[in-house]
Amino acid sequence: MSWWITRRRIDPLIEMRRYAAILAYDGTAYQGFQRQPEPTPTIQAAVEKAISQVTAQPASIVGAGRTDAGVHASGQVIAFDVGWKHGVDELLRAINSQLPADISLRGLWRKEGFHPRFDALWRQYAYRIATPATRHPLLTRHVWQLIGVSLDLERMNAAAATCLGEHDFAAFGRPPQQGSSNTVRRIYWSRWETESGAFGRRLRYRIRGTAFLYHMVRRLVGVMAQVGQGEISPGEFEDILRSRDIARAKHLAPANGLILEAIGYPQSQETESTTRAEALDMMAAAPKGQT
Repeated sequence: MSWWITRRRIDPLIEMRRYAAILAYDGTAYQGFQRQPEPTPTIQAAVEKAISQVTAQPASIVGAGRTDAGVHASGQVIAFDVGWKHGVDELLRAINSQLPADISLRGLWRKEGFHPRFDALWRQYAYRIATPATRHPLLTRHVWQLIGVSLDLERMNAAAATCLGEHDFAAFGRPPQQGSSNTVRRIYWSRWETESGAFGRRLRYRIRGTAFLYHMVRRLVGVMAQVGQGEISPGEFEDILRSRDIARAKHLAPANGLILEAIGYPQSQETESTTRAEALDMMAAAPKGQT
């Protein structure tokens, strides 16, 4: 066991500092990001427990977004306040040593005054679909498998394009905050692409926007899959969007295909957040003209 675990003690002379981090996780075994009453497993509870074990201090993290049960992340951004007299790299290694195998801090740095949620300019999600002839067990955790289905990429992109700009997305989700009625969101990027992997061709949907409603991305994907299968037209998809009637967006894609890829911040903060770890790769892959 590491020395910072066995000899931990709270030193009242150590100044509390704010740390920011990029967090990656496989959400399969968790009931979402947000802490819930024990013993419900959540990402937030697991990370706070690891920080407390390392620092011997109560820990409370703030995230840029709250992912649902079963949803994954490669570029979640969090912040927390602790007193730590050693270096940032030592804190990173210590916390990761206490985290379960399906959660990891990909980068850590000091950032006084930083708030992951309120400082964010945009969030980016990706969703993956595969259409194998038979179910593939190694895709189960991270890809929605539509067995033996043919999807028309051109039709799906016609639907995706109608999401660009500022719209009322009430037909595709509900406000995540209790008491809020604001369902208007601005979308900067919305597009389907093909990608090749070890287990064959997949479709990847990327969407970037100011913020998202509860279940919004999964409902968009579910209805776009209907468009791709020819069950409804791109025009009917647009009609659903304009209707603001959530009862018309009946198909909710499963959680396992969804990944929170990156969070965007003002240029002054960009080198400290979105350009670190895996979030850099995700942002670089997105077309620059749509940011």
